[in-house]
Amino acid sequence: PLSPSLWLQMSRWSHVTEAPPDPILGVSVAFKADPDAGKVNLGIGAYRDENGKPWVLGCVKEADKMIDAELQAGKIDLEYLPVQGYQPFLDLTSEVILGKESKALKEKRVAVVQSLSGTGALRIAAEFIKIYAPQTVVYCSDPTWGNHFTIFGKAGLETRKYRYLTKRMTLDIDGLLEDLKGAPEGATFVLHTVAHNPSGVDPTQEQWKEIAKVAIAKKAICIFDTAYQGYASGNLDKDAWSVRYFADELGLEIMVTQSYSKNFGLYGERIGALNIVTTDAATVPKIRSQLNGIIRPMISNPQLHGARLVATVLNDAKLTQQWNTELKIMSDRIVAMRTSLRDALVKLNCQTPSPVFPDWNHIVDQIGMFAFTGLQAKHVDILTSKHHIYCTKNGRFSMAGVNPGNVEKIAAAMKDALDTAGPSDS
Repeated sequence: PLSPSLWLQMSRWSHVTEAPPDPILGVSVAFKADPDAGKVNLGIGAYRDENGKPWVLGCVKEADKMIDAELQAGKIDLEYLPVQGYQPFLDLTSEVILGKESKALKEKRVAVVQSLSGTGALRIAAEFIKIYAPQTVVYCSDPTWGNHFTIFGKAGLETRKYRYLTKRMTLDIDGLLEDLKGAPEGATFVLHTVAHNPSGVDPTQEQWKEIAKVAIAKKAICIFDTAYQGYASGNLDKDAWSVRYFADELGLEIMVTQSYSKNFGLYGERIGALNIVTTDAATVPKIRSQLNGIIRPMISNPQLHGARLVATVLNDAKLTQQWNTELKIMSDRIVAMRTSLRDALVKLNCQTPSPVFPDWNHIVDQIGMFAFTGLQAKHVDILTSKHHIYCTKNGRFSMAGVNPGNVEKIAAAMKDALDTAGPSDS
């Protein structure tokens, strides 16, 4: 055994190895370390205006002024929130995703708690499932947001993939349905409500109906991950169609996670919610109490200011209208940049990433913040090392990082990368 004096000179943690960098957040770290003045960040999932600058929504600024005035007047305080969160926020957030006319809300069949944005909501859901449906197998799309498998895996749940994309970046609905049909009864299906991350490829309404049939047949636990409501199409109701179809049209029990990072621009405030829609109102207080039991040892209670910002906007008709207008501005700019990038590539006569792509139209056919370009790691390496353009290795571009001042540079760099490394074989 080591002597006390020698033991004191050694770290008990010397056996700890360094974890690999996060594949998404690591892009921003590398970007910030690059001194090049013309560098471009297409990795981070945060909105930028046409000048490449972060945008604080006007409705949020107004809400902040209103909150500050109440604070200065002594009308509100900064005390701890209850474990489940800020009640004015909770009263409204379920309406945003389920709709004001939701049967589930009218019948008080929704248990909702505040969370640390979408990630926190997913983790709370994962812990709840681990306790009350421990034998479930969690199915996530291939590809999916990189954190999905980690979140459910860290909760001790088995995870599997279901097919999602064809080689041409269209929805592989046949493969998707086949894989979900092969899932064991009681499996958990993680579904992207709208603006699938990273592909930007969503099911049609008819395809959602086919997915629902499988979910019913498998008695599946369906989790709708909602990070881009309103941001995808510019219309909150349109973007919530899948959730409302499952919850109200079919009357299914579902879980819905919400994030206000993208659609409110509240990235650093970490505001989100977990909604559990049940078929029996009597289960709601029981579920909420157990969700509180999960939250308490995890974060004790959630954050106040961001929840106040969201609630203030949603409680004010004028600010709500302003929010809807600003959502449309963000959505429209992303759509315009998709077209600009596609047009710039066509103008350069840029070859496509592989023979399966007849053209670059997949960029404009996708929806939401991200474009799944089809570029491979070898192309991305050239974009970064030679042109100082940063994105994830799978060729996912954050279209919010594209603007009129850099779109031609990006297109030219893509052409150079494809000409240098060549397209993929398939």
